[in-house]
Order: sequence, then structure tokens, then C-alpha cells
Amino acid sequence: MARVSSRSASSRKTAAASSKSKRTAPKPHARRAKIPKSEVKIGGRLKHARLVQKLRLRELADRLDCSESFLSKLENDKVRPSLAMLHRIVSILDINVAALFTEAANTSPVSIVRSNARPEILTDPLTQGPGIALECLVAAKPGGLLDANIHRVEPGGHTDGFIEHFGEEIGFVLEGELELTVENVVYKIKTGDSFFFQSDLKHGYRNPGKTTTRVLWVNTPPTF
Repeated sequence: MARVSSRSASSRKTAAASSKSKRTAPKPHARRAKIPKSEVKIGGRLKHARLVQKLRLRELADRLDCSESFLSKLENDKVRPSLAMLHRIVSILDINVAALFTEAANTSPVSIVRSNARPEILTDPLTQGPGIALECLVAAKPGGLLDANIHRVEPGGHTDGFIEHFGEEIGFVLEGELELTVENVVYKIKTGDSFFFQSDLKHGYRNPGKTTTRVLWVNTPPTF
């Protein structure tokens, strides 16, 4: 009788363990991770542009007043620059930010960028701090007149300095709020507001709010 009781207890333990395993096993859909948007790796493109200009890393660092180590990490996609620094780099390399998005040539007269496949460039004003993401809306083409992006600015994100370049720009705040500074004048802009200014005026911006700000931003020509 004792043996029968022992086998019965063992069977009950096995069944209980099996039942617990079934209850705790993750469901198939729980393992699925949301596919992130494609971040453009700009390091190799910046390095290529530097080599085309026949600039050594040290020479570029001196002109940017930054460390050679920082540029080396940037070209190897180990760090991200602030938006202001990125603009200074592309200006010296005689390219523009739009060119960093460029993929294979598109010969079609109509260019479509799907909402779930917008390439983006991430920037970072401080190491691991909140930054700005540029979501490409218009595929860059040689000789193009427009550059359109959605600027996604995290709370506290900012340009880390001022930017100035040739052209004009217009923006429309899709959501959130923005502090736009142009020639040392601060403009507070909220959802639904739009703005325009000449790009050769020193400008920068930050998100003073607690939620992500999204701005539809268009430059012409795509010197930015």
C-alpha cells in the first residue's frame, strides 16, 4: 500500500509541475518585439565625405574644435553628435544632412516613403541624454529643392547650440511644444502653430515640455 501511495504522490507532483509549466510558459506573441524604425548609420558616410575632402581626422577635429577621439567614435557609429555639431560637420565636408539619408538612386518621378519605413538619424546633445531624431519624409535627390523631415524632440532635447545656413525653412508643430530661438529671440510654439524664417539667421530649439514634440520641418534648398 505504501508503494502505491508513493507512486500516486509522485504522479500528482509530475502533473502539478506540468500544469505549472503550461501556465508560466510565455505565449508565442509575447516573444515578438516591435520592429524598430531603421536608424541611418551615418558614420561611414561622414568618413567617406571626409576622405573625399582629403581631410585627416586631426584636421577635421581642429576645425570643429572637438577631440579626434570623438570623431573616430562618430565615424564608427559609437556616438551620436548633437544636431548643431552634425550641421557643422556636414558644412565643412561640403555636404548636407539630407545627403546622409540618400540610398540607391530612385529613377521614378514619384517617391514614396512609407510611414513604417521612414529612415531616421538620431542625435544626442549630451552623452546618453535626450536628443532629436530626424525622420526623413522626402528621399534626397541631387539637385533637389526641398528637404522635409519630422523632427522628433524628446523632453529636454535641444540643438546644443545655434545653426545658420543658406535658405528658408518652415515648420508645423504636430504635437507637443517647442522653444524656437532665432537671433536670440525666443518664440514659444505649441501644437498647431507654424513658423517661418530665413535660415541664415542663427537659430536653435529645445523641448521645454514633458512629452515628445514632433515638428514637420521643411528646408529649401536642402543645405541643412
